[in-house]
Amino acid sequence: MKILIIALSGIGDALMFTPALKLLRSAYPDAVIDAFVMFRSAKDMYERNPDLNNVIFFDFLNSGRFQSLKFVLGLRKKYDSSINVYPSNRKEYNIINFLIGAPKRAGVNYLRMNSKEFGFLNNITVTEDDSVHNVETNIKLVERLLNKTFNEKPDLYFHLNSSDEFFASQFLNIHGIKNDETVVGFHPGCATLKNHIKRRWEPEKFSELGKRLIEQKKTKILIFGGPEEEELKQFIVNSISSPNAVSVKTENLPQSAAIVKRCDVFVTNDSSMMHIASAMKRKVVAIIGPTNSNYIHPWNTKYKIVSLNLDCSPCFFYSPRPLICSRNDIKFKCIKELDVEMVYDAVNNFLS
Repeated sequence: MKILIIALSGIGDALMFTPALKLLRSAYPDAVIDAFVMFRSAKDMYERNPDLNNVIFFDFLNSGRFQSLKFVLGLRKKYDSSINVYPSNRKEYNIINFLIGAPKRAGVNYLRMNSKEFGFLNNITVTEDDSVHNVETNIKLVERLLNKTFNEKPDLYFHLNSSDEFFASQFLNIHGIKNDETVVGFHPGCATLKNHIKRRWEPEKFSELGKRLIEQKKTKILIFGGPEEEELKQFIVNSISSPNAVSVKTENLPQSAAIVKRCDVFVTNDSSMMHIASAMKRKVVAIIGPTNSNYIHPWNTKYKIVSLNLDCSPCFFYSPRPLICSRNDIKFKCIKELDVEMVYDAVNNFLS
């Protein structure tokens, strides 16, 4: 049997499929299970996962339509089953799943815009449930494909090898971070596509939080983010203006994950780094504005959600539409009026 996991939608989404992948592998230990990704960080993460045989990488974002179509058709009729990981509510993902041509094509039946996004091209489905975590929906998808029920809800899986751990050890030594010091990680970024930059807590508030933690709790602050977030990270470091605040620079995502593992608490927007911190079993303080926290709360680790819980929240659900705010007073009030004191109290509660 040959199964293809189509995890094109993002790094966090790929990571949230790993519990279902573990169950899939346990049910079919001898199957060939491959993954198809378009983000290099997802490739780096999946290549370390022993439940996968191969990881197929193609950069759709920087490739033309003809080149992309040719690559997808090169995978045609090679698999018995394929699975579009949840969430992936875009016609492009459903068309890719269809073109690959597996007899069994699994995907979620979305509550919003499913037909418009060609969800009917999937022939094995489960119906989306707004009260259920993404991990659980992925498990249900595998159960439906296999016609089998699992009684487990495994952890997120992100394997770190010895070189990742060595890099983290060297980084901590270079920056003078000792074993007995308290370390708090920040991720002030998140995805920017479809106006999702509006999910970010203001960098000025991260800076104020960092100053308070350094002054009052004597912590070290490590600020994480990808290459495209370098300016954001440096702004916060400069604003905190303390040798105890350090911008984390690594060569790849696994090295960042290895450093996350050293953090006592991880403070983050709704982002892939939140899920990586969960995989590393860190205590997570998640700053949530418009997103449905039922979908994405930190999985199988200790966490606190900091949210204003407005009557209009959540307003972001899985569809290809850009993120918008329908309020007439303050746009994205759910994130803009979430103050530093609330986040500090959540962190302090963990540290205490």
